[in-house]
Amino acid sequence: MVLAAGLGTRLRPLTNDRPKALVEINGRTLLEIALARLRRFGVQDVIINSHHCADVLAHYLADHQNFGMHIEISREDDLLLDTGGGLKKAAKFFLRDSGDTPFILHNVDVLSSIDLHEMVALHRKHDALVTLAMRDRKSSRLLLFNSQSELCGRQITKDDKTVTEMVRACPHPHPLAFCGIHVISPRLLKLMTEQGVFSIIDVYLRLAGAGEKIRSFPADQYYWRDLGRPEHLAQAAADVANGALVLS
Repeated sequence: MVLAAGLGTRLRPLTNDRPKALVEINGRTLLEIALARLRRFGVQDVIINSHHCADVLAHYLADHQNFGMHIEISREDDLLLDTGGGLKKAAKFFLRDSGDTPFILHNVDVLSSIDLHEMVALHRKHDALVTLAMRDRKSSRLLLFNSQSELCGRQITKDDKTVTEMVRACPHPHPLAFCGIHVISPRLLKLMTEQGVFSIIDVYLRLAGAGEKIRSFPADQYYWRDLGRPEHLAQAAADVANGALVLS
């Protein structure tokens, strides 16, 4: 699933007449780049959530024949559902088969070289419910992990005040910043009791507190950039130009 429903307010005026998924880097849209990466790792079936300029997104995909993939759109026309609500709305897409094959949840405004094969392999090795790509970097919103790389809490800093929430015992939690890429076992979908608009991180914390395996995948060795602001787009374009990142 590619998360593309956000308003893209930090990217205005680029998003005045288009969803952030169709903002470009070096002549390629963020959506095309994300789909190309997923396709390179063997993904052929994708659902994309949409809200802002949803018709523009739908026409774009039709004009490009869905880039040779099977793509469905989950429209959040009336209300943005946040990541948790958006995933729950799209749950039928992942529950059509009775298997336990994990799937990838990927923010459209994240650019990285993270090895998705390695992420899925680690997820399977530990029989995790969810595996999250994490980096050791500064952020106002950090997730806390124990020595077994399992989620145990979070730390939020606002107006120079830091609030820590622990959901399981952990004497020396390690703070890490989320990269916007998840590997998820379908079993999660039936454990999401929340309704309407809700954060997926809140779900993860609740389930981690109940003993479920929500694990981290170390992503510090890979290229990663959030593309939420125009200056981030410019830096990413420069990174591609100087060879720091090779797009799929």
